[in-house]
Amino acid sequence: MDSNYSSVSKESFVELQVKDDNFRDNEYLKPNSGDDFEADDIDLDDLPLIFGENKSGSGEHGAVFNLTTTIIGAGIMALPATMKVLGLVVGVILIFLMGVLSEISVELLVRFSVQCKALSYGEVVEAALGKTAKILSEICIIVNNAGVLVVYLIIIGDVLSGSIRHTGVFDQWLGHGVWDHRKLVVLIILVIFLAPLCAMDKIDSLSLSSAASVALAIVFVVVAFTIAFIKLVEGKIEAPRMTPDFGSKQAILDLLVVIPIMSNAYVCHFNVQPIYNELEGRSPQKMNRVSRITSAICVLVYASTAVAGYLLFGKDTESDILTNFDKDLGIRFSTALNYIVRVGYVFHLVLVFPVIHFSLRQTVDALLFEGSAPLTESRKRCLALTAVLLALLYFGSTMIPNIWTAFKFTGATTAVSLGYTFPSLIALRLGKQGSGLSMREKILSWFMLILAIVVSIVGVGGNIYSMSSESD
Repeated sequence: MDSNYSSVSKESFVELQVKDDNFRDNEYLKPNSGDDFEADDIDLDDLPLIFGENKSGSGEHGAVFNLTTTIIGAGIMALPATMKVLGLVVGVILIFLMGVLSEISVELLVRFSVQCKALSYGEVVEAALGKTAKILSEICIIVNNAGVLVVYLIIIGDVLSGSIRHTGVFDQWLGHGVWDHRKLVVLIILVIFLAPLCAMDKIDSLSLSSAASVALAIVFVVVAFTIAFIKLVEGKIEAPRMTPDFGSKQAILDLLVVIPIMSNAYVCHFNVQPIYNELEGRSPQKMNRVSRITSAICVLVYASTAVAGYLLFGKDTESDILTNFDKDLGIRFSTALNYIVRVGYVFHLVLVFPVIHFSLRQTVDALLFEGSAPLTESRKRCLALTAVLLALLYFGSTMIPNIWTAFKFTGATTAVSLGYTFPSLIALRLGKQGSGLSMREKILSWFMLILAIVVSIVGVGGNIYSMSSESD
């Protein structure tokens, strides 16, 4: 039978360009000359779509937005109050230094996660320190993230419904009514807005909401800085303190308490592996680039917010600065600016909430259902866990009095452990394998470990003493 096709000679070969980013650009699959083709040398997860599903993930911009959103949450609201205690100069220096240390610890975490092929924070801890340490790290993630999410709900409730000392947005708009009931307002926000976002089973699905949340945070910073600049030019701002106050026992106690809050500000390590896992064409170099851009953005946003907030309200700066924006700011369009700041940041927290909840749910699932199929393959388990966690977070938000209380303890314990203690221990232990740590990296790892221990001891001790003093 005649055919329009001609045979291909045995000496020729066909080049197939692989479209998967896990291969180097312009690299081709070719038969080995003289060697047998070894199937064991192929990682099926790295092959293109012909062998399975498309492995495309989030781009660098999406990863930056998700990581930035993980960092810039409610912690930004407590920074002006820490600036009031530390003074402008010391406060800005600490914001920069903690940002640098956090960036270093993230890079170490990425490096050794790739080295031991860990897919989660707990797995890399287990590879370095054992099963018990893995469970401890997962408990730290659960406590830290649950505490942060409870804080978000507290802030949302305080801003919209008000508190004993501050007027809520709904009261200012509509007067007194059913919206005065803070628990009811938080429950409605939780069911209508937060639950649908939290039900998503991939962190890459939250890239657009993360981008919007970062934009809203920047709007807050720009508005606050503009107001502070106008008042500064008009001479309506009192001279700020530049250094910490050591003049009284209470001032020293406040200083011990705010340092853990500062260390809590950059903790994002629990979301590093999920973001890396879904990064398109992932590599340690690309993830390091993501973390460096994120750190630069966060340092700039944090420093601007802390300085502007403290300049605006001085010694009257509240532990949650949003509550300061319920009064006349002494400039034109004060009321409109107050609404923009508070309502905009409520929307920001609503968009941040699911990003933090994602790692909380993943960690709870890994701890309770070890060995089970991934949550992405079990929709019922994913939705059930989401519902249970949201219910527990809601009840927690009705019991904790304010964000200062929550940040003091999570900052001194779980946040320090996740951001500095575990990464430094991982580096020191796994650094003995492979290429090893350079002398500079060893020194930095030991420095972070010692700093974390000191901050934890000082922070917990200061918090306990502060509580006992208040009870007396």
